[in-house]
Amino acid sequence: MTALTIVLFLAGIGLLIAGADILVRGASRLALAAGISPLVVGLTVVAFGTSAPEMAVSVKAAVSGQADIAYGNVVGSNIFNVLFILGLSALVAPLLVERQLMRRDVPIMIGTSLLLPLLALDGRVGRLDGAILFCGIVAYTAYSVLESRREAAGRREEGAKEKPEPAGSTVINVLLVAAGLAMLALGARWLVSGAVEFARGMGVSELVIGLTIVAAGTSLPEVATSVIAAYRGQREIAVGNVVGSNIFNILAVLGMSGLVAPTGVPVAAQALAFDTPVMIGVAFACLPIFFTGRVIARWEGGLFLFFYAVYTAFLVMQATGSPTLPALRTAMVWFVLPLTAVTLGVTVFLSSKKQRVPAA
Repeated sequence: MTALTIVLFLAGIGLLIAGADILVRGASRLALAAGISPLVVGLTVVAFGTSAPEMAVSVKAAVSGQADIAYGNVVGSNIFNVLFILGLSALVAPLLVERQLMRRDVPIMIGTSLLLPLLALDGRVGRLDGAILFCGIVAYTAYSVLESRREAAGRREEGAKEKPEPAGSTVINVLLVAAGLAMLALGARWLVSGAVEFARGMGVSELVIGLTIVAAGTSLPEVATSVIAAYRGQREIAVGNVVGSNIFNILAVLGMSGLVAPTGVPVAAQALAFDTPVMIGVAFACLPIFFTGRVIARWEGGLFLFFYAVYTAFLVMQATGSPTLPALRTAMVWFVLPLTAVTLGVTVFLSSKKQRVPAA
């Protein structure tokens, strides 16, 4: 491993972040100018834009033959998005959960998480699987936009009172989108090359690198977007960005990767047996927390961060053959997970009981 490898890796992450920021700015202004509501912009344009690094990295890795990075990046990013980003954002400020997210988008996130292992049962995400997934993101985006336009039509009087911010020149916004995409492509090339060198130099598998370093690096735009949104009081955007990004990662990123990879995206047995179930469990973990008063409290955010730290420690211990791994697994299975389940169950029960009590 050379100093140049480290420099290129870090420069790749920097280009991905800057490119995603430019892409989101231009695409958001174009979407708002087209009459799409801010909430749907957050769920689609902003979420998809901040997930553009995952798209760039996974597609590049799939075409180059680093399939473990392509798949691990998506699964690791989804775990990182919920546990780390929502956890950190909730610590900054308790997060408000929109009713629409609970009714529609969170179930879609769970459904896509369950669909992935079904398509990968044969050990790969092939071209047919990729086509199915990509058709899903097209349908989800079209439905979201149509619903937004329908809601906007019903609120014309209210919208007339609010003066929207100028969207700027269409040509400038299109140029921003093009520049962002170019930076993402170059950043993805450097990041994947650096990650492969890290894996070879440290003796760590490409899957673990994809699940940790690459996943965290490509999720930095989501970190910045959600944390800043929570700090500025736009808490629904912080949650919507994560949910929308997770949907996009599975449907669009893996879908496109499966379509462009010469022989599809092979799925390692370890990823299918452990990391994919963890991703599904994390998606389901959102339900009780999201339904407790429609707010993600600070203690729940701390709980998410704790579980991400444990998950990362587990991956590192497993990769290095640490003798303390069995002790960590025993503690999680017999103490931490049951205690967490009981705590969340009691919280949901008390919250639902409180909501059933009629106001005096």
